[in-house]
Amino acid sequence: MTTAQHDINSPENLARRQHGQDVLSRIDGHQGAAVIDSLADINPALGHHVAAFAFGDIYDRDGLDPRSRQLVTLGVLTALGGCEPQLKVHINAALNVGLTREEITEALLHAAVYCGFPRALNATFVARDVFQSRDQEQTS
Repeated sequence: MTTAQHDINSPENLARRQHGQDVLSRIDGHQGAAVIDSLADINPALGHHVAAFAFGDIYDRDGLDPRSRQLVTLGVLTALGGCEPQLKVHINAALNVGLTREEITEALLHAAVYCGFPRALNATFVARDVFQSRDQEQTS
């Protein structure tokens, strides 16, 4: 890699990051930006790559719609286990792109067959917390 490719503040990388942040904002709203911002003081390069690569280069590709991408993401994060903070963000994102609560909980139930009940249970408890939080926001 050249030095320019490592420079997250090069004009090309700034454009990629901005595109990724725009995609992230459409999907995750303020939560996505909060994740990127939380990395600014410790690892801004990681925040850059999350925005530029994960959301700008990969998430915004043709081939899968946002609902399908979120279903895949929920399944993978559930299977990995230990990703509850990321599950929280992506369950919110799934709701933002039009998945229903029933579709989300059905996907988590389906994941239990392949990754086990403990991981599916953990993911389901995160979903419950997200649903309750969104319900409270609506009544406030």
